Amino acid sequence: MFEDIRAWTPDLLDGLRLTVTLTIVSMALAMVLGLILALGRIRPRRGVAYWASTIFVELIRGSPLLLQLFYIYYVFPFIGIRMTPIAAGVLGLTINYSAYLSEVFRAGIIAVDKGQWEAADAIGLRPWLIMRLVVLPQAIRIVVPPVGNYFVSLFKDTALVSTISIGELIFRGQLIAADTFKYLEVYTIIFVIYVAISLPASLGVKAIERRLQSSAPMPRALRG
Repeated sequence: MFEDIRAWTPDLLDGLRLTVTLTIVSMALAMVLGLILALGRIRPRRGVAYWASTIFVELIRGSPLLLQLFYIYYVFPFIGIRMTPIAAGVLGLTINYSAYLSEVFRAGIIAVDKGQWEAADAIGLRPWLIMRLVVLPQAIRIVVPPVGNYFVSLFKDTALVSTISIGELIFRGQLIAADTFKYLEVYTIIFVIYVAISLPASLGVKAIERRLQSSAPMPRALRG
């Protein structure tokens, strides 16, 4: 069995590297898009930005990630939009997680004491400067733990991109198992790999949460 593991290691490590890359890239893009959506939804006037952001978030949150991946990869070509599997996977993961992160960011921004907004406005800061210099730095401290939890969840959800033929960890494992018929051994190794990465990451997020709670209490709705 150990000889088999050594033989499988290069393929599994290649799959793991792709899984980690997909996680990092998709999370970075999802955080940017999620913040934009959150800012659109906290505008005092419910204009185009508010409704566009709200409709986007509700549509994405109301449908499963797997369906979104299938739609991007298999349906988009019918309207002339063709993507490589990796591009489709990154786009699907990004839009899905951006919808959920937008709610985290929105809750974090709203949680900042209104007195901070009023004090900044009193000294003559423009609204965008109040957001950038006063509100967002405080909101970031509030949202770090839930964002960390979503990062761990995204790492595990990258397994779904194997359904559109992306050679990440699960996909590589499926090929090895189909070739060797050693399903128990292959999937057990993959299980151990996921746990070995996810568990320390989750514990790290909890440690960060404990450190931040004393200085920036987190709204109960954000705790996961």
